[in-house]
Amino acid sequence: MNQDIIVPIIIAAVILIALIILFTFVPVALWISALAAGVRISIFTLVGMRLRRVIPSRVINPLIKAHKAGLKVDTNQLESHYLAGGNVDRVVNALIAAHRANIELPFERSAAIDLAGRDVLEAVQMSVNPKVIETPFISGVAIDGIEVKAKARITVRANIDRLVGGAGEDTIIARVGEGIVSTIGSSTNHKNVLENPDKISHNVLERGLDSGTAFEILSIDIADIDIGKNIGAMLQTDQAEADKNIAQAKAEERRAMAVAQEQENLARVQEMRAKVVEAEAEVPLALAEALRSGNMGVMDYMNYQNINADTTMRDSIGDLSNNEEEER
Repeated sequence: MNQDIIVPIIIAAVILIALIILFTFVPVALWISALAAGVRISIFTLVGMRLRRVIPSRVINPLIKAHKAGLKVDTNQLESHYLAGGNVDRVVNALIAAHRANIELPFERSAAIDLAGRDVLEAVQMSVNPKVIETPFISGVAIDGIEVKAKARITVRANIDRLVGGAGEDTIIARVGEGIVSTIGSSTNHKNVLENPDKISHNVLERGLDSGTAFEILSIDIADIDIGKNIGAMLQTDQAEADKNIAQAKAEERRAMAVAQEQENLARVQEMRAKVVEAEAEVPLALAEALRSGNMGVMDYMNYQNINADTTMRDSIGDLSNNEEEER
């Protein structure tokens, strides 16, 4: 009796465990949802996804969404994109948005944009609703030397065809900034820029700045414009200060050379005086030699002494006269 009860219980438990394993491994509920939505998919396909380590809900739910939106997308495309590391749900949402907005967007291009790291749904939304990019204040200097600061608003629309490999917003801002600086720099007077700010927009738009980017520039509007510093006057002031410093340096150089020349002349005078003293020291020796050799007599020597005394007296009188005149 006990065996008759235990055996059916064991069989029921085994069946229950088998059903739990089956429903855990095979997404039957997802398969029923797909059939209810009109998506024909085999249960073995779902089992194959499990074996390929693909989460079936990540593929089937976007497939149901695409089918309801009227898009022709098969399971292999979605599964291959999932295996490549893409976001299947975001790609399908982008395809639906593009289909509603009558934008031609094949699945292959949408998948490529997603795998490239760009938000394909945001790109489609930007194609429908253009985005406004605001630049910081960009400074330029007119020919008259006055600095002009301008801020621009750039209205762009995503270019789906160039989204893969196209440059981003930073390139757009850099190119527009370059165009603004060039336009301001070519103006002869800063007043012309203030009176006609739309001239900047026209000149920048004519340059075709959106080439090679992922966007299409629709318009460039000058949001704000202001006057900065007088760069020309500042440069002239700096140049004058530099010229003054150069002139002062040259004058200091000439003064130093004059001082050095004066010192050299003083040294030369002292040298000549030393030579005079040396020559005067040889006079007594020459007189003594002349007396010994008989070339000079005693009377001649006495006359020489009288002349020296007379000369010394005259020099003394002359010095006294000069001192009296100076005192007066």
